[in-house]
Amino acid sequence: MTSAVVVGSGPNGLTAGVVLARAGCRVHVIEAADAIGGGARSAELLRPGVVHDLCSAFHPIGAGSPALRSLGLDRHGLRWRWPEIDCAHPLDEGPAALLHRSVADTADGLGEDRATWRDMIGGIAADFDELADDLLGPLVAMPRHPIKLAEFGHRALYPATGVARVFRTAQARALFGGVAAHAFTRLDRPGSAAPGLVLLAAGHRHGWPVAQGGSGAIVTALASALIDAGGTITTGQEVTSIDEVDSADVVLLDVMPAAAAGILADRLSGRRSRRYLAHRHGPAAFKVDYLVDGDIGWTDPDCGRAGTVHLGGTFDEIVAAENDVVAGRMPARPFTLVGQQWLADPTRATGSLRPLWAYAHVPHGFTGDATPAVTAQIERFAPGFRAQIVDSISTSPAQLQQQNANHVGGDIGGGRNDLTHLIARPRLSPNPYDTGVPGVYLCSSATPPGGGVHGMCGRNAAEAALRYLNR
Repeated sequence: MTSAVVVGSGPNGLTAGVVLARAGCRVHVIEAADAIGGGARSAELLRPGVVHDLCSAFHPIGAGSPALRSLGLDRHGLRWRWPEIDCAHPLDEGPAALLHRSVADTADGLGEDRATWRDMIGGIAADFDELADDLLGPLVAMPRHPIKLAEFGHRALYPATGVARVFRTAQARALFGGVAAHAFTRLDRPGSAAPGLVLLAAGHRHGWPVAQGGSGAIVTALASALIDAGGTITTGQEVTSIDEVDSADVVLLDVMPAAAAGILADRLSGRRSRRYLAHRHGPAAFKVDYLVDGDIGWTDPDCGRAGTVHLGGTFDEIVAAENDVVAGRMPARPFTLVGQQWLADPTRATGSLRPLWAYAHVPHGFTGDATPAVTAQIERFAPGFRAQIVDSISTSPAQLQQQNANHVGGDIGGGRNDLTHLIARPRLSPNPYDTGVPGVYLCSSATPPGGGVHGMCGRNAAEAALRYLNR
C-alpha cells in the first residue's frame, strides 16, 4: 500500500491527508505541537463556556472552497453559521457601509454606487463557483475558464486604489478598502485589488460564516474525515530532517519555505534552497481577545448585527495605515478587525458575557504593545466600550509564532501578498507545490492560493503528489 506522511496538521495539511487517504494511501500526519489545527483552533481563554478563536475566525473562502466542500465535512460534524450582516465598516461621519451576502442588498445601501457595485462585484460573485479552482490555484497554470478568468484579471491587476476610484461614496470606497486590506499589503500597488475582489465574490456567494463551536470545529471535522479514511495523527513530534520520514512514498510539508529548506537540507537543489530562504513574510497581526459584558454599543446600531466589523475609517486612512505597516512603522490608528462570532453562534457566549475577537495590522515582528491602539479603535466607533471590558488577553506577533511556527514574525498569511508573491508563491511555476525532491511537496499557505482556512493549498499539493504516484 502506498504510504504518505504529512508534516504539519493545519487545515492544509489535514486536507492533503484526507485527499491522499481517500485515494488509497496509508497516511500519517505528524504535528510538532501538542494539539492539531495550526491557526484554526479555539479555546476558553478567559472564562469557562466563552469560546475564543485563537487566530482564524470568519470563513468566506472556507465555505466556498472546492477542497472543503468536496470532503463532505458536514458528515463529520462541521456546521456553518451566518450572522445577519456579514461585515460592517463604520465611519466617523455618515452611516456604516454594510456587506450582505446579497449583492443587491449590499448595493442598495451604497447610494449612487449601487449600479457600480452590482456591475463590478456582482458579476464576479455570480461566477465564483465556476472560477474557484482557477482563482484558488497557481496563477500561471492552465486555467479551466480562460475567458472569465481574463475578465477577472483585468480588474484584479489594478491597485486597490485604482479600483476604489470608480466609487463615489465614502461608504463604498471604505467597504472595498477594508476587505482589500485583509491581504496585509500596500493598496497602491498593482495586483492589490485581487485579494479583495476574491473575498467579496466569495462572501457574496457563500457569506462570511463561522464554524459552530469555534474555528477548531473545522479541524476536528478534518481529523475525523482523515481517521475515517484510515489515516493516523501523531502530535508532539517535530520533524527536523527528511531522513525521519523518507520511508514514505510521498511527503507533504505543511511548513513555511525556510523550514522546508531546513528539513530537506542538501537534498534540495541550491537554486530551490535559495528561493525558499528568500521567501519574504508580510506584516503581522497583533491579537486582543476581550471578555465583554453585553453587546457592543456601536454608534451605528447596524454594526451590532454584523459578524465582522472593519475599523479603519476612510479608504484613505486604510491606505495610509497599510503603507505604514509594510514600511515597518506602527500607525497611530491601525486597521483593526473585530469579530462578534456569538451573533451567528450563540454557543460561544454564556449569559451576558461575550468573546470579542480583534486584531490589528502591525509591522512584521512588532515588539510593542498594540493593545491600547486596538481598544482605542473600538472605542472610536463604540463609545463606552472600555467600561464593558471584563477581562482581556493580548497575543503579540512573537507569541503568534510560538503558537504556530508557520506564523513567522506574526505573519498569519504565509508570506507577502504583493504582486510578485501572488504570482510566484513561493516560486514561478504551474506546480509550485513540487519541491524538486522526488515525492516531496510543499502544501502550506506559502503556496497558492495563500492564507486562509480553505484547504486549497493542501488539496492542490495532494493532487500533485497523486500525479507523481501514478506517473
